[in-house]
This record gives sequence, C-alpha cells and structure tokens, in this order.
Amino acid sequence: MSDTGTGSGDPALSAIMSERRQLINLAYRLLGSLADAEDVVQETYTRWYAMSAAEQEAIESPGGWLTTVASRICLDLLGSARARRERYVGEWIPEPLPDGTEWRSAGVSVDPADRVTLDESVNMAFLVVLESMTPAERVAFILHDVFRYPFPEVAEIVGRSPAACRQLATSARRRIANAQTPPTPTAQSASLVRDFKEAWQAQDIQALITLLDPDAVAVGDGGGLVSAELHPVAGGEEVARYFAALAGRRPGITLLERTVNGQPGLVAQEDGVTVTVIAFDIADDQIKHIWAVRNPEKLRPWTR
Repeated sequence: MSDTGTGSGDPALSAIMSERRQLINLAYRLLGSLADAEDVVQETYTRWYAMSAAEQEAIESPGGWLTTVASRICLDLLGSARARRERYVGEWIPEPLPDGTEWRSAGVSVDPADRVTLDESVNMAFLVVLESMTPAERVAFILHDVFRYPFPEVAEIVGRSPAACRQLATSARRRIANAQTPPTPTAQSASLVRDFKEAWQAQDIQALITLLDPDAVAVGDGGGLVSAELHPVAGGEEVARYFAALAGRRPGITLLERTVNGQPGLVAQEDGVTVTVIAFDIADDQIKHIWAVRNPEKLRPWTR
C-alpha cells in the first residue's frame, strides 16, 4: 500500500499505516460489516497513538500488536452483536461489499486500494455461514485458516489455550464444509444471474422457476427502516412468484449487473439511488440462495 494519505514521510508512520488494509480485511471478515470494520481500525490506531513513543518502540512487532488489538475489539463486538441482532427487525444479512466495475467474463476486477480483498472468504454464502459460529469460533477460524496465524498467537488473542483454539477452528471448518457448494465459474454465474435479471424484469415466472433450485431460499434485510420480508421465502416456485410480484409493484426500478462480494450480483436503483443490493449462491447451474440487502445503513458505501 502506498504512503498516500498518511500525511508524513516518516518511515515508521508509513509502516504502521501500511497495516490498515490488512486490518480492514480482517475486521470485515470477523464482523460482516464494512462500517464496523472501519470503526474497529480507527479505534485500533487511536489506542496505538495513545501510547508514548517509548511504549511504541518497545513493541517488537507493531503489525502484530495492531492485529491483536483489532481482533480483541472484534471479539468483544461479536459478543454484543448477538444481543443487538436479537432486537433487529427481520433478517440480518452481512453488509455487501461494493465494486464499481461491471462483470468481466475473464474474472472480477479488484481495486488494490483500501478495500477488502475480494476472494472466496468474503463471498456472501461464506459470510452467512460465519454468522452461525460463536464469536470465538469465528475469530479462531479467520485468524488461523484465512490469515494463517499460528494457534499459539490465536490463543493469546482469543484468551484460550492453543489446543482449544485448534478445536474451535476444526468446528468452524466443519460448519463451512457442511454448507459449502462447489464453486461456479464467474462467467457461468454471471450468465445465470443475467438470465434471472431478464426473467425478473419480464415477470416471467416459469423462466424464473427454471433458474432456481427447487429448494431455493430468498432472504431480505430491511432492518425495519424500509420494507422487506421479515422471514425467508422458501421454495423455487414461491421465490419466483415473489420476485415477479415485486417487479409488478416497482416498475421504476433499474437493475444493474454489478460485482457483489467478489461475485456476480445485482443492484437495484430508483431515481439513480441504490435501494437494494442482491447477492447469489449458485450450484449445479441453479440459484440456491438470494440475499437482498435493503437496509439503507448497509448501502452507504454503494451511494458514495
């Protein structure tokens, strides 16, 4: 990462600030919210600069210190998030990551700036499984399996023994394996989601049914701030009829093909404003899950 924006040519400052992207990557995976991840990183740097120069110089690995502090803040937030989500209106879906590029048949374009790396560990299906884990499971798994931290270091962060952290990661891996589907090539996913978009716009229920897995599930997240189904819509035919009815009620909506969390998705706009971001889970050439985020607080990065 470049020094741009650090406001100083100080090599020590540059080294500390160069950790920012790594911390954002980590915190987003741990929390499922880009806004919360940015807050965590801000708080982490605040704690660093609250120390004296002597205290900072005594730290052998500033990057390791920043990661430890950020991870512990996330662990605390995950505990309180469970209580908050019990009060959440309707379904809670992780905050979708924006990508301003349209799909490319050769793959997904990734901005190298201060944004979360778009890979399999940030796709929506993966993040939804992470939500089913305990805070300790999630932190141990992400630190070890995604960021390759050894278990003794994970143990210091989580506050458990290395053996316990190994067991936490094993349990998390099992959850991932049980929920995971074989990856679908980007071009194939893009084609399928484009067909879904066209059938949706045409209100063609039969065409939608052929694109959906018979057990497909659609989940909406309005957060109580905008209209959204409070419970998942289950069954391919039910999902098809639901989306066809939506198109009939909102004729002024524009659907755009966009990358959502590194995979083909759709963005719905009304009068040029993003009102819904939709992510898909595809397997065996059919759509298995649809996640539609409508909560405007989660769509702020899409409207900047």
